[in-house]
Amino acid sequence: MHSGYQSPLESRYASKAMQQIWSAQRKFSTWRRLWLALAEAQQELGLPITIEQLNELRDHLDDIDYTAAAEHERRLRHDVMAHIHTLGEKAPNARPIIHLGATSQFVNCNTELLQIRDALALIAHKLARVIHALGLFAIEFRDIPTLGFTHYQPAQPTTVGKRATLWAYDLVLALEDIEHRLDTLRFRGAKGATGTQASFLNLFDGDETKVEKLDALVTEKMDWPAAMRFVVTGQTYPRLVDAQVLNALAVTAAAVHKSCNDIRLLANRKEVEEPFEKEQIGSSAMAYKRNPMRCERATGMARFVMSLAQNPLNTAAAQWFERTLDDSANRRLAIPEAFLALDGVLDIMHNVCSGLVVYEKTIRANLMAELPFMASENIMMAAVAAGADRQEAHEVIRTHSQAAAERVKREGATDNDLLQRLQGEPMFHSVDLNAVMDPAAYVGRAPEQVDQFMAVVVEPIRNRYREHLVADTVLRV
Repeated sequence: MHSGYQSPLESRYASKAMQQIWSAQRKFSTWRRLWLALAEAQQELGLPITIEQLNELRDHLDDIDYTAAAEHERRLRHDVMAHIHTLGEKAPNARPIIHLGATSQFVNCNTELLQIRDALALIAHKLARVIHALGLFAIEFRDIPTLGFTHYQPAQPTTVGKRATLWAYDLVLALEDIEHRLDTLRFRGAKGATGTQASFLNLFDGDETKVEKLDALVTEKMDWPAAMRFVVTGQTYPRLVDAQVLNALAVTAAAVHKSCNDIRLLANRKEVEEPFEKEQIGSSAMAYKRNPMRCERATGMARFVMSLAQNPLNTAAAQWFERTLDDSANRRLAIPEAFLALDGVLDIMHNVCSGLVVYEKTIRANLMAELPFMASENIMMAAVAAGADRQEAHEVIRTHSQAAAERVKREGATDNDLLQRLQGEPMFHSVDLNAVMDPAAYVGRAPEQVDQFMAVVVEPIRNRYREHLVADTVLRV
């Protein structure tokens, strides 16, 4: 185990559930279920396949001899034929009808679509959990004022909860994309070597109705609606589907990346931090550090997922006519690893969002240091209401604001003395400057927007995924 390469997606990041979906056992046992479904459908449509042959296939759906399969593949240089021979040795009576009329992509493509469907569903469940966790956080801190930022410069205040809804909404958009891919994903079915179904037409003596029925029956037997299959294909299902799916995964990764970056920036400001365990070490050298290592790991893996979005586009564009084989080795890497990596990212994200630490006093101190600038427009309007000239008031505030900011930056002053400066100006004598320093007066509808977001956006997601919201997240590292 320790003398060869092992993917960190397996050893450190991806969950057991996602690993199972992309496991060799899942792949090759699904091949056998497809061969059984094909044989069952062919028998139902009149081909001379016996009950004994079908029962023999049913008896050996999962007992795969991987050693025998590897030996056959070394000899045959063909993985599908290797597994046909391996199954044939277990089910000798059924051997003559295994894979009857099919091409390799009958098992490859249909299995991959089943894996993609289940993997998308798992991603959707985990996305819903993160959205739920952020929703709970947003409610708890819905009305805690905090400094807003544009261009990473202090801007109009918002609330801690409202900011969390922005993170959550990005994930909601990603979930909508994932759900759309699930709702529109199609099955390849039984289409033959180049998609013409010629081999099946020969099996049924030219009866097109039976060929069409075979396609539908196989699809239904694999727990897929017959109406949701490709009407036409080449040898494979359209490789653009892979591009659509991985793009949805990349969108999800980008949403996580953005949120984790924000949390990392807030940690630097000592306002919000990811969970930090009692004996956790932040740095081997700097013992005092509380590095945001979970968010850092999530962003690093998210970038990997994002980088894979271009890959299936190149593969789809390079397919010649009905199919070329240069897609195979590439897809064995790109598709599973995109799912495995994003699976780990979402587990980290759920862990972080379920345990965010908020330092309200620091948030208020940082906000109050900038609030005099934010309050300047209100101060100006109050002075105008008391009889001052608006343009003159604007110039006085502008001059003092620049001077107060210069003092903080150049002299290292810890207090913002703008209000004291304005108190010395006659035009502001009638203005209660202390009354304009309530942070809640500057957050607009942020608390109400949290309530609206929860009711309109999050609650329907909770209802759809309620059974998945209580599952524990276990971090691999």
